[in-house]
Amino acid sequence: MRNHEVTKRQQLLKEDGALREPGWSKQLLQVYDRKQIRAPKFRIKEWDYYLVLSEDFAGAFTISDDGYIGLQSVSLLNFKEGWEHTETILNPFPMGKFHLPSTSEKGNTVYLDKRLKMRFINEGWSRRILCSFDRFWMGKPFSCDIVLEQPPMDTMVIATPWKEKKTAFYYNQKINCMRASGTMEYDGKTYTFSRETDYGTLDWGRGVWTYDNRWYWGSGNATIGGKAFGFNIGYGFGDTSAASENMLFYDGGCHKLDDIVFNIPKDSYMKPWTFTSSDGRFEMDFVPVLDRAARTAAVIIETDQHQVFGRMTGKAVLDDGTVIEVRDMMCFAEDVHNRY
Repeated sequence: MRNHEVTKRQQLLKEDGALREPGWSKQLLQVYDRKQIRAPKFRIKEWDYYLVLSEDFAGAFTISDDGYIGLQSVSLLNFKEGWEHTETILNPFPMGKFHLPSTSEKGNTVYLDKRLKMRFINEGWSRRILCSFDRFWMGKPFSCDIVLEQPPMDTMVIATPWKEKKTAFYYNQKINCMRASGTMEYDGKTYTFSRETDYGTLDWGRGVWTYDNRWYWGSGNATIGGKAFGFNIGYGFGDTSAASENMLFYDGGCHKLDDIVFNIPKDSYMKPWTFTSSDGRFEMDFVPVLDRAARTAAVIIETDQHQVFGRMTGKAVLDDGTVIEVRDMMCFAEDVHNRY
């Protein structure tokens, strides 16, 4: 895999709507401007997705505008008791009216209706997730107030084109290793995150996709050797000949990886997986704990998702050859097929 690094600040798109420079970077160097997109408004997809993960539980929060549909969702996962619930609110044809920020570096992402009030507040040094969801599950409300610390550190940014459509692109940033604190409350129980052990990840995405896509994505964070360690791995989405999104994070710095393959058992997502790498720098065993599966089929929209949470064990190798030993690290890996 040729990994082309983008190193200069510039507009993301050319005048014809094509990507100016496909590749990866450590920050959002290329400037996203919705007005430069050369595609119908109903094809533009914009979202902010946060996952906050503990050893025993997790919360996931999405605010999105996918053109002809908006999808706002909250997930509560309890690994110890073996259950999860995702509640979703759909909005017809938002097409930009939610005014999602054009960068992850500043601005707030907000969704408000009578039942769900969700705010992602950017405070510079930190990010705050505030949510109040009436009748979240079994008639009971959910709420949270979570703070994710974001000191200066490398992130994973990738600008990906599609071979079959010049004006299709995916501009994505993953921010790993944000220490988490705060609480989630549901059904009389308080779930408390500890900044010593727990982390949050932001998946920030903007773009125009083709209709039918399948992708694989995995992510995790942990404290190893007293320092924050994380990984982002994935493939299958668009033309990644310029760069992959595979990356390690350690103590604030990034370490670029080549190709990684998800070896998923054909007969069950809950059987053990393995992950193998072309450069030998990411070799892992993965034991699933919970499959957050969701399938939707409605005329032209179809999604089949398996976000599998589990524990990973193996080795990751930094750029200087340092081997990071990973033991029973709680993380997730997913297999998603979308037509929309």
